Amino acid sequence: MSTRKLVVDRSNQMSEPTTPLMRQYREIKQKFPHALLFFRLGDFYELFFEDAVLASRELQITLTSRNKEKGQPIPMCGVPHHAAESYMARLIQKGYKVAVCDQVENASLAKKLVRREVTRLVTPGTAAGLPSMSPRDNNYLVAVYRAGERTGLACLDVSTGEYRATEFAGPDRDLRLAEELDHLRAKELVYPATGFPQGNAEDRLLFGETNGMHQGVARTPLEDWVFGYDYALRLLTGHFHVQSLDGFGFEGKSEAVSASGALLHYLKETQQGTLAHVDRIHFYERQQWMVIDAVTVRNLELAEPLFTGEAAATLLSTIDHTATGMGARLLKSWMLRPSLDRSVIEARLDAAGELMADPITLGRIKKELGAVYDLERLLSKVTLSTATPRDLAGLGNSLAPLPEIRKLLAPLTALRLRELWAEVDELTDVRELLAKALADTPPIQLKEGGIIRDGYHAELDELRGMSHSGKQTIAAMEARERAQTGISSLKIKFNDVFGYYIEVSKPNLPLVPDRYERKQTLVNAERFTTPELKEYERKVLDAEQRMQEIEQRLFLELRAAVGEQASRIRRTAAAVAEADVLSGFAQLAANQRYCRPKFSEDGVLEIVAGRHPVLERLADQQQG
Repeated sequence: MSTRKLVVDRSNQMSEPTTPLMRQYREIKQKFPHALLFFRLGDFYELFFEDAVLASRELQITLTSRNKEKGQPIPMCGVPHHAAESYMARLIQKGYKVAVCDQVENASLAKKLVRREVTRLVTPGTAAGLPSMSPRDNNYLVAVYRAGERTGLACLDVSTGEYRATEFAGPDRDLRLAEELDHLRAKELVYPATGFPQGNAEDRLLFGETNGMHQGVARTPLEDWVFGYDYALRLLTGHFHVQSLDGFGFEGKSEAVSASGALLHYLKETQQGTLAHVDRIHFYERQQWMVIDAVTVRNLELAEPLFTGEAAATLLSTIDHTATGMGARLLKSWMLRPSLDRSVIEARLDAAGELMADPITLGRIKKELGAVYDLERLLSKVTLSTATPRDLAGLGNSLAPLPEIRKLLAPLTALRLRELWAEVDELTDVRELLAKALADTPPIQLKEGGIIRDGYHAELDELRGMSHSGKQTIAAMEARERAQTGISSLKIKFNDVFGYYIEVSKPNLPLVPDRYERKQTLVNAERFTTPELKEYERKVLDAEQRMQEIEQRLFLELRAAVGEQASRIRRTAAAVAEADVLSGFAQLAANQRYCRPKFSEDGVLEIVAGRHPVLERLADQQQG
């Protein structure tokens, strides 16, 4: 993926839009010239002019035109709103940015043109929850800032809330920066527009002249003031509700602060929502872990195969027995950044050893973990205000196993397992709220209805009762009209165009009473209405609109209430992810009969009757 720019074809533009809708489109598009504008019209997102030409080519969808009859055809193409995210994902993968423009006003209440606004800007580094995202890989947005002899780097995975920063100095600064960028595999790079003197080593590194690994990263320049230290410090301390960043390890790290602040600024500018899941940041030194350079990672095929189609040849795929996306990402992080702290390593071995020795408990923990969805990414959608009713249901279902997981961890004695038991919050209040409010199988879209469970809201229940009793009401009204008019074939029907109507066949027209008002003439029948039927229709339509309004309000309140517990959910997700990795280690060791290594102080590595896990797996597959 290379950085993609929208090439404007002036032949597809009008000098002046001729309709209010096109003028509205053009005004919004001018604010987002470097993004494809998904413009909501009814049940579709439409693209016009040069955006339409480009999108039709990249997405392989039909290019049509608007205003052909006026002699000024406007290129256009569209995608259904319910499938829009899959199309966005394809464009993001190709390096494009997408501005999502929604109707922010009820069409029935609009006096003229429905008001529309861009509700989010989706970029390769800020995409959260798109179908194309791998559950086992992070999606990093990275900012780089240089001041004097120091370079600050900050990275953030919007889909999980992971947020950290570091600095590089000294003669090997560029080399270490390159290694870190290789390790992160960032999807998007944010940098000061004029912050790197053209032609220096850092400029060539970031823009691909010396390092081909980064030519696939989308690049976004920001105005230099965004990287100002004072502005960044104010933004960060305000977001984390602290007086100082020293507690996060940023004392004396001004370049890291500037890079971190620029990332947060960019997110707040492009995303809706509270970003409450981004609730912590920390400064790290690469020396905290074993540094494995990118060439070694590739040549040893630790996480990716040298040749496509040979995923089974990697060490990661061989040892990965995790049940959740959160656990899979943590395992990959541990592999590429091995700990150098013996106490940490021993604690992990103790935990895996105890679980391995208790196969019944291990099996029960693995079963419960299998019912947990990706809490981190579901939470990010909640705080970014993109979670659908079904996402909230998935979150609620994923919280359901927490009490049992905690119960299974309780009797275990390994130090790290005891700590994880304490860190898992059963989130009883959140679970009960979601179970009480949400229907068992809510729809994906808000407008579909059926989101809120019966019994949760009295007025909604009353309106639903009115709606459900509609058939009986119409049947009774139909029977009464037949009796009063003597027309046995009289029927009361409904369609979306004419609403409710009474249909009478042509031979029975002489029997139609004066109180009937003619509504439509057909070949073999006439359609009528009455004051009673019109009043009933008004009540039904008002009830449906009111139900939709109530359900939408209740859902938004529910999503906001869950978002307020973001810190608790995120901490629990981290603990569950680690329990997943440790139980996966135990399962692997049990299956492969691995033994625990012993540490010595003499610096000698001794392997007795060693086995290569990857080669052994490949050999077993060939024999099978």
